[in-house]
Amino acid sequence: MSISPIELVLRPLPWQALSELQELAEDEREGALANYELKPGERAAVLNQLTLRAQAEDKLGEFARAMIFTRDGLEQATRLRVAAMHAARFKDAGITAVADLGCGIGIDSLAMASLGLRVRSWDINPEAVACTRVNLRFMSDCEANLGDVAALDIEHLISEGVQAIFADPARRTGAAAGGRRISSPEEWSPSLPLALSWREPLRKTGFDALGLKVAPGLAYEHIPPDFEANWVSVDGQLLEAGLWSPALQNHGSGRSATVIRGSEAFTFRQACNPSKPAKQLDSAGLGKYLWEPDPAIIRAGLIAQFVDNTALEGPISPSIAYLTSNEIVASREANALTGFEVLGVTQLRPKAISKALRQIEPTSVEVKKRGADINPTALQTALKRILAPRTDSYANPVTVIATRVDGQHRAVIARRLDL
Repeated sequence: MSISPIELVLRPLPWQALSELQELAEDEREGALANYELKPGERAAVLNQLTLRAQAEDKLGEFARAMIFTRDGLEQATRLRVAAMHAARFKDAGITAVADLGCGIGIDSLAMASLGLRVRSWDINPEAVACTRVNLRFMSDCEANLGDVAALDIEHLISEGVQAIFADPARRTGAAAGGRRISSPEEWSPSLPLALSWREPLRKTGFDALGLKVAPGLAYEHIPPDFEANWVSVDGQLLEAGLWSPALQNHGSGRSATVIRGSEAFTFRQACNPSKPAKQLDSAGLGKYLWEPDPAIIRAGLIAQFVDNTALEGPISPSIAYLTSNEIVASREANALTGFEVLGVTQLRPKAISKALRQIEPTSVEVKKRGADINPTALQTALKRILAPRTDSYANPVTVIATRVDGQHRAVIARRLDL
C-alpha cells in the first residue's frame, strides 16, 4: 500500500527538514535538502510542502509557513480573512462550541479556535484530517475527526456541548474532491437539504446557529426565507456564498454582499425574502459613464438598490449587469463599482472597432465582454496586431467592452476611471 505525501512529511526527519528549510531562502533549499538522509518519497513530500506553503501565503499570510496542505485542500480552502469573518459571527452570537463539518485542511476551524471557541472538526478525507490536526496543533480544546459528516448523529453532538454548526458541503466529484463541480445542491456531500435539516435540533437547545458555505451560483430558491445569504468577493473575484440562520446574522435576514478590496471591506445589505427573485430594471440606454458592479453585488441581486441609492440610472440593456450614469458615482457604493468613461460606441465587428480606435490612438487595448458571444482574447489579439503601439508610453489605455446596448450588440469604447 502506498504511503500518502502527508504521512511522509510528518515523519520525524522529513518534518525536521521541512521546519529548518522553511527558514532558508528559496534558492538555498534544494541544495540544503541534500544534507538530510531522506528517501525519495520523503524528499518530494518536503519540497511539495515548501511549494504549497509559498502558494498559500496569498490566502493565509505568514501563518502558511507553519502549516501543511494538500493541493486540493489549499485550492478549496477559505481565505483567512474570510474565515475570520465567519468565526466572528459565532463569537458575536455568544457561541462557545462549534462543529466544523467538512473542515478540509482546517482554515475555518483555525479562525474559530483563534477566537477562543471550542471546535470539533470532521472530514471524510484522511489527508485533510491529518492536515487539520497539524494546523490546529497550537490551539487548545480542538480536535479533528475522520468521518462522513452525512452520517453523524447531530443530536449526539449537541448533547456533548456543540451549540452551533458550520458546514462546507463538498461540491466536486472524486475521492479527494478534485473532480468536476457538482451543480445540484441535492447532490452535494452532505446535500443542502440534509445540512439545512441540522438547524432543527440546534433550535431545540436554544441556539438557532447554522452557517453553511455554499457555491456562489446557488439559486435563490434554495435559500430559507429567514436566512441571510451573503456573497463574498476579494479584489473582484467572487469566492463564496454563505447561508446564515438568525442567530448568526449581522443585520437580519435578506441578501448581502461583502466586497473586499485591498485592506478594506464593504458590506451592502437588502432586507428581503432571500428566496425570491431580485428586482429587474428597464434599460436606461448608455450615458456618459458605464459601471461594472462587483460580482458579489450582482449575485446578491443588489443592482436595483444601487440604482436607487446613487447617480446610477439603470442597466444599459435588459438583463445586462453593466450600469450607466451621466454623473460620477461618488457614494459609498462606488467601492463596489468599476467605472469607465464612454468615448464612443460602434458595431461589434473587428473592422468597425479598429476604425474607431484609430481615431483615439490608444497605447494599449483591453477587451471585456458581457452578453456577447465573442472570444475576448482573440479580439484583443486582433486589435493589438492592427493597432500595435509605436511608443513605450502607455498613457492612453483604452477598454473595448463587447456587450448589448438597448438590446443591440455593440462595442463600447471606454477609458477606465481612476477613482
